[in-house]
Amino acid sequence: MQVLIVGGGINGLMSARLLRAAGCEVTLLERGDTGREASWAGGGIVSPLYPWRYAPAVTALAQMARQAYPRLVGELLAETGIDAELEQCGMLMLDATDAAEALSWAAAHGEDMQRRAQDRLRAELPGLAPHWRQGLWMPAIANVRNPRLLKALREAVVQAGVRVVTGAEVTGAEVTGAEVVGDSGRVTALKAADGRCFEAEQVVVCGGAWSRGLLQALGVTAPPPVRPVRGQMLLYRLPPGRLPCIVLAEGRYVIPRRDGHVLCGSTLEECGFDKSVTETALLSLHASALRLLPELSDQEPLAQWAGLRPGSPDGTPYIGRVGNLENLWINAGQFRNGLVLAPASARLLTDLMTGGTPCTDPSPYQWREED
Repeated sequence: MQVLIVGGGINGLMSARLLRAAGCEVTLLERGDTGREASWAGGGIVSPLYPWRYAPAVTALAQMARQAYPRLVGELLAETGIDAELEQCGMLMLDATDAAEALSWAAAHGEDMQRRAQDRLRAELPGLAPHWRQGLWMPAIANVRNPRLLKALREAVVQAGVRVVTGAEVTGAEVTGAEVVGDSGRVTALKAADGRCFEAEQVVVCGGAWSRGLLQALGVTAPPPVRPVRGQMLLYRLPPGRLPCIVLAEGRYVIPRRDGHVLCGSTLEECGFDKSVTETALLSLHASALRLLPELSDQEPLAQWAGLRPGSPDGTPYIGRVGNLENLWINAGQFRNGLVLAPASARLLTDLMTGGTPCTDPSPYQWREED
């Protein structure tokens, strides 16, 4: 089976990897360079933030993906020599107003979640600001260095025989069998802005925040409501080990890296496809960082950047066939959890495309126009 994947972020690369492993001939088209949009811009936490607040469909994928990550990172290291630095550092969530609901959710889903009283917070995290009263601790949560993960995935899929074409902006399609309104048809080829044409038996849109526009360009009249949501981040540096775990409060977080870098994020901004960074976000994120780690007060951020998440109404991604074209598929709309869910999202897509037993019930991820 020949497969064209449009979009070279985490979901496009993971889908290419698994479809290739299933025996498909895969070509991946990316309008820029692979892994340089939201997948690169995020923090790399291998868990949804406040995971109990998400729909069961997100939880199902998140739990599968978290179990898959250690093997994935190990395989990529063996195949490419690139260490994506998966660190099971744990995640501490401070002063959650719905802690009782969180603990009930954890018990129901077999998740290790523990209360932390204020005195224990001080003892275990001496650099933490003193005003936080309590915490919820999830020791199994990890983070991964997402730029290195993306680099490793790119190299691995190329080694596996995936054809990766960058600078290929898809602008349209050749379609047969859909001349009558209401009839299903097939995409026979995708057209690029520079005039190139790419043929395939199956087409998968993994375009992140751009997926809705891509589907419209391919002739889907009512595509899923995926929209861009900007997130801005800051980067600091502390001595390695100074911040031992992910800390989350009031929707903002700090994430430690192995070499002492600390990421602070992130904003949620509805501003279309504008990826610029702003002084307002810098000041807001810096203030959030200081509320968590006062020792950052004498530091200027080393860097600031932004990415566009593929927003969906409740954070549940769209995975499966889409539109009235029988060979057109989607894997997009993971919102804040693209990297979190990627191994499981790609597994479900691959199962559906190759006729395997789905790894989870696919119905919650299917787009229905009446939705």
